[in-house]
Amino acid sequence: MGTPSFLWNFMKSITGGLIALTISDRYASIVSVHGLSMHHTFNSSTNSVLRSLSDDYVLVEKFCLANYKFTGGDVIVFRSPNNHKEKHIKRIIAMPGEWIKVPHSHDMLKIPEGHCWVEGDNSASSLDSRSFGPVSLGLVQGKVTHIVWPPQRVGQVRRSIPEGRFSF
Repeated sequence: MGTPSFLWNFMKSITGGLIALTISDRYASIVSVHGLSMHHTFNSSTNSVLRSLSDDYVLVEKFCLANYKFTGGDVIVFRSPNNHKEKHIKRIIAMPGEWIKVPHSHDMLKIPEGHCWVEGDNSASSLDSRSFGPVSLGLVQGKVTHIVWPPQRVGQVRRSIPEGRFSF
């Protein structure tokens, strides 16, 4: 009998915490991840019939915005450079001043000051810097730190640069 009580109290505290974070949007927020551009990191169990039921929900912290405290490998939420009403979730591949090999090219690109290069983990299904170029850091809304839903996927989001991508 002790286990159901523990689980109930645990779920109540998690739910209360999520509600508090959602209300205090200034510091953090919970965001639903749609689409396949970050597949396998997010929405790894996407089912086309039950798509909305299988979307991952992530915690986006906003303390990083004070001094642009994020680095290559972090997953960020940002406003689209092409349509300010759209938000995207992508991984930072390169930061200002770094050089990156442009995908499907022999060209090298130096990321301009105040910008970063972002790509989806699933390059076959991602609208990212390969399409619209470096993203202004002023468009960044926050850094994704944890998956908070579904329960079987709860955990920290790891920083990493996808294999085969180089930034110097």
